[in-house]
Amino acid sequence: MTTTYDPLDPRYVDEGDLRQELTRVYDLCHGCRLCFKFCDAFPSLFEMIDEHDDQDAARLTHAEQDEVVDLCFNCKLCYLNCPYVPHQHEWAIDFPRLMLRAEQVQHRSRKKTAVKAIATEQFLGRTDLMGKVATRTSGLANKATGTPGSLTRKVLERTVGIASERVLPPYAKQRFSTWFKNRARLRFAKKQGSVALFSTCLVEYQDPSIGRDLVKVYEHNGIECALPDGQVCCGAQWLHAGDVDSFRRQAKKNVKVLAAAVRSGNDIVVPQPTCSYVLKQDYKDYIGGADAELVASHTFDAAEYLMKVHKADGTHLDTEFPGPVPEKVTYHAPCHLRAQNIGLKSRDLLKLMGTKVTVVAECSGIDGTWGYRAENYESARGVAEKMAIGIEKAGSDIVAGDCALANTSIVQETGKQPVHPIQLIARAYGVSEW
Repeated sequence: MTTTYDPLDPRYVDEGDLRQELTRVYDLCHGCRLCFKFCDAFPSLFEMIDEHDDQDAARLTHAEQDEVVDLCFNCKLCYLNCPYVPHQHEWAIDFPRLMLRAEQVQHRSRKKTAVKAIATEQFLGRTDLMGKVATRTSGLANKATGTPGSLTRKVLERTVGIASERVLPPYAKQRFSTWFKNRARLRFAKKQGSVALFSTCLVEYQDPSIGRDLVKVYEHNGIECALPDGQVCCGAQWLHAGDVDSFRRQAKKNVKVLAAAVRSGNDIVVPQPTCSYVLKQDYKDYIGGADAELVASHTFDAAEYLMKVHKADGTHLDTEFPGPVPEKVTYHAPCHLRAQNIGLKSRDLLKLMGTKVTVVAECSGIDGTWGYRAENYESARGVAEKMAIGIEKAGSDIVAGDCALANTSIVQETGKQPVHPIQLIARAYGVSEW
């Protein structure tokens, strides 16, 4: 049995070794039960073990072990809650990374080769291809996918497995990179930093307004922005589906481009938390080497970098807000941002405006693309119910959230249209309009 979370270790993909490690961790989790509230994976695990008189996790069948893996959507919150994590306890439990290991072993052994499963994986994974096509035909693409429950969406569910009732983010007419290349350039009286933007496929193809407002806020504060050529989707969709080979192909391209940007004097800023987590953590694990380490150590969430400028000696964040400042804002803290253990920097940034911020730290049920899949749709909405109750209870007219995918769940569950925290700052500065 190998307690390893290193995907470069040859024992990592040994199924027999994995099964023993699943038994070990399942047994320890069953004895603790601290994480029963996070997702269906833990209650289902506990119930299956409890069915045996001796409550021995070794009695679970392989199918039962895999059921737990399928129910985990890798929000990573159990890791934050666990007292037995590696380097802090001899038990060395990292449940989310163990689930990723299991997904990857399943993928290698071709246990997920149903035609629809493959189609779903390909549809969700090829975000750059889909984005390039859809932005050129945005009117047609949005008409086809923009109405949940429509005939087109039902066909999409049957063919590629995307839930027909799920609210999907629309595609933009103009890509972010197009706007960035054509924008007017500023000359800085005092430059306070230089950043290379990793725009993410969500900003590049679906909500460029986030990227536009980010650039305006950064440049307002004397931070020079670059957009390196050659970057592609971070590859999280491939990783979460267990296709490590496809993930590594994506990751290697980005590591090469972004490491060069860092060596040219830039930090890396990412406006979407799943993608920033991948750059900070997963590239180190799955690519490794000096370049991946360099990228990870210089990668920042969008609000994280601004708060760094605000607090560091020698730099200053503008805290005068002549534009509209909302009296109160409900801020949704996405799981993959909380998993970074950097604190709630977006909340802190919003507070600089003088607005009252209510934090809702409940899972949206999306978690990468898990909640988009038809087989997970009902479970995902059940997970999102606590989030919806929290947002409704907060009672704010304005909802802010860093994750564009989680924001689609907020739309679905509450009818409220969230904005990225950076966009509220841009409007309060008066550099962007409502």
